[in-house]
Amino acid sequence: MFEKVLIANRGEIALRVARTCRELGVRTVAVHSVADAESAVVRFADEAVQIGPSAAKRSYLNAAAILAAAELTGADAIHPGYGFLSESPDFADACRAAGITLIGPPADVMAQLGDKQSARTLMAKAGLPLLPGSLDPLELDEAHALADSIGYPVIVKAAAGGGGRGMQVVHESAAFPRAYQETRATARMLFGDSRVYLEKYLAAARHVEIQVLCDGYGNGVHLGERDCSVQRRHQKLIEESPAPLLPDGLAERMGASAVHGVLEAGYTGAGTVEFLVDRDGNYYFMEVNCRIQVEHPVTEMVTGIDLIAEQIRVAAGQTLGIAQDDIVLRGAAIECRINAEDPAAQFAPAPGILAEFIPPGGPFVRVDTHAYAGYSIPPHYDSLLAKLVVWAPDRDRALARMRRALAEFRISGARVATTRDFLYEVLDHPAMRAATHTTGLVDELLGRG
Repeated sequence: MFEKVLIANRGEIALRVARTCRELGVRTVAVHSVADAESAVVRFADEAVQIGPSAAKRSYLNAAAILAAAELTGADAIHPGYGFLSESPDFADACRAAGITLIGPPADVMAQLGDKQSARTLMAKAGLPLLPGSLDPLELDEAHALADSIGYPVIVKAAAGGGGRGMQVVHESAAFPRAYQETRATARMLFGDSRVYLEKYLAAARHVEIQVLCDGYGNGVHLGERDCSVQRRHQKLIEESPAPLLPDGLAERMGASAVHGVLEAGYTGAGTVEFLVDRDGNYYFMEVNCRIQVEHPVTEMVTGIDLIAEQIRVAAGQTLGIAQDDIVLRGAAIECRINAEDPAAQFAPAPGILAEFIPPGGPFVRVDTHAYAGYSIPPHYDSLLAKLVVWAPDRDRALARMRRALAEFRISGARVATTRDFLYEVLDHPAMRAATHTTGLVDELLGRG
């Protein structure tokens, strides 16, 4: 086991990792920007190092500063959380060269699976079903011809994209050239890589993902599925496990496919394989996330397994301590992301100072947060304030518990707006209550459907 883990992240995930490390008897180092000097993880960790100014590019994305902090404090491992450098093969290589373990898959595996086009090729070879589309980069004329042959709508995606960015849905042939060029320009600006690919777009689909764990000895398991269909701009707002109303046996088939695919790629650690499921119960591979997911708590709530602890154990060279038969999903869990955003203004960020922040409590309610009354929400980073997670013996009771918990959550502050009330509205939507919702639910609520 490691002696000291440096947490190369911020916010709720940094605090989440620090808590598990303390339970494992592992010392922690929190790194932080100037803006996060008063953050909760800085107070909780055993040590803290300031690594740069507020801008993420000069702090949490500054690999040299993070590695220098690890060397200064004697950390023998780095946990990257999610976002920032968590899926950077270059950072993984730099850690290896410095003799520090990055808690995640090897750099070459990360590079192959992090690139959406190469990931599609790998998973196709492993036998996972794909939506019609391209496996190789295409120039405009080739891409346009392929889109016409597939039939609209199609979605153009950045090969190096992630987090819901770098993609555009095209509904008719005449709009394709402009969408293609715009997506390439966006991909170049955001990711430094203008390659794009396209695939058939399912307008009324469900987004279902599989949590996997693999060790370095060829062992892998899945921990059930999560439904992540409630999204705005391809970014998730509500997640739940298990996914409701899937056809019999589908979740197990998806889980087996996911484990087979990532093991074929040489994956180690915790990861997520994402699928789309159509109305007929067919599933299609989308992408692999080579890190812990924001929504991992819902899986922890229904399995009783600490995914961060398993990540750390596998990275330390241990074999998986669980077999597939050991994993049983019990009850239902739902997670709502409370973001400092204004749904009435197209979810624009709404930072400010929290005058009031009182999380809900009660049986089977979990709140992962770094916020507190008096906390100044910085404008430099992701707007996530808290993840509210509930568990109950069944989905109906979990929905009731979540509505109660959301109503109990007290958040206020000058110029601060949050998604709390909007999430309550989503939970009350008839399609959500009946589990017939798709990825188009948020647009429908906002009058864009």
